[in-house]
Amino acid sequence: MRVYPTFFRLAFSWMDAERAHKIGFRAIRLVHSCGAGRVLQRFTAPAASLQTRAFGLTFPSPFGLAAGFDKEGHGIEALTELGFGHVEVGTITGQAQPGNPAPRLFRLVQDRAVVNRMGFNNDGAAAVAPRLKSARAALQRRHPGVRPVIGINIGKSKVVELDDAVADYLISARSLAPAADYLVVNVSSPNTPGLRLLQDVDSLRPLLTAVGEAADKASGRHIPLLVKIAPDLSDDDIDDVARLALDLKLDGIIATNTTIARTGLSSAPDKVAACGAGGLSGAPLKQRSLEVLARLKAATGGKLTLVSVGGVETAQDVQQRLDAGATLVQGYTAFLYEGPFWAARINRQLAKHPSRR
Repeated sequence: MRVYPTFFRLAFSWMDAERAHKIGFRAIRLVHSCGAGRVLQRFTAPAASLQTRAFGLTFPSPFGLAAGFDKEGHGIEALTELGFGHVEVGTITGQAQPGNPAPRLFRLVQDRAVVNRMGFNNDGAAAVAPRLKSARAALQRRHPGVRPVIGINIGKSKVVELDDAVADYLISARSLAPAADYLVVNVSSPNTPGLRLLQDVDSLRPLLTAVGEAADKASGRHIPLLVKIAPDLSDDDIDDVARLALDLKLDGIIATNTTIARTGLSSAPDKVAACGAGGLSGAPLKQRSLEVLARLKAATGGKLTLVSVGGVETAQDVQQRLDAGATLVQGYTAFLYEGPFWAARINRQLAKHPSRR
C-alpha cells in the first residue's frame, strides 16, 4: 500500500499550493544535504537498461523532470537522487524578477491538475549560473560513467519588450550555456505577456539562430538546442515549427507546455474559475500532448529528438510516449501528487518492459 497519497491529503491538500511546494522541495534538499540521498540512490538509481542516447548525450533514464519544479538550480543533485534521468532547470530569464503576485499556483485535485501563473519568478541568469556550474561538477564527480543530465530552460524577462526579446534571451544563453548539457528556448508559457507571439516562425527563426550561436560560442562546444511549444498551437503552426526546426538543424522540440484551455475538466466550474488565468498542467493535458507528439513525429520523420511532456503520470504513460516517437519524456505535475518516489517507481516499471530485456 502506498503511503504518500494519504500523506498528501492530510499534510498538503489543504495548504496553499506554492507553500506546499516550497516545503516539499526544502525537505528533498534536506535529505540530500545530510547525506541520506546517497543511501537512497542505491534504491532509486535507474537500471542500466534504461540508458538512452539523445542529441549526443547519454541519459541514465528516458524519464526526467520538466522545467518549473526547480526554477533556480537549488536542488539538482537532490532531485537526481530520486531517480530522474535529467532535470530541466528554469525557466530562467536575463533579469531577476519576482514573478506574478501570489496566490499564483492552484491545484485541481479531482483532475490531478495544476493551474499556475507564476510568471518566471527567478534570480536571473547571472545569479543562477554559478549554482548550475557547481551542480554539474558535483554530478560529474559522483557519476564518472553515465551521470544525470542538466537541461536549462530560458525565457523572456517580463520588463523587456518583444522587440528586444532576442537580446534578452542572449543574456541568459551566454551566462548559462557553459553549465548546460542542453538548452531550451521557452516561447510557450502563457504567463508572460506576449511571449507566445514568439512561436510565430518569422519571430522564432532569428531568436533560435542567435541563441544557438551565442550558446556555442560562450561554452566553446555545441550545446544541444531545443524549443518548447504550447499545446494550443494549431496543427498548421505545429507543422511550421517542425519545418523550421529541421531547417535550422535544431536538436529537438519539447512538446508541450501548459494550456490555457479549460475543457473536459471534472472539477466544479466555480473551483476552476477561482483559479483564474494561467497555464493548466497535469492529466487533462494527456491527450493533446500525445496528439502534438504524433504530429511532430510525422512532420519531422525522426530527424530530430522529440521530448514529450504533459499529462505523464505512470510508466505506461512514459512507454506510450516512447512508442509514439518521443526519445525522452518529462513529468512534473504528477510529482506533486505521487510524491518523492514517483520517478524511481516509473523507472522500475519501465525496466520490466519487454523492449528493455
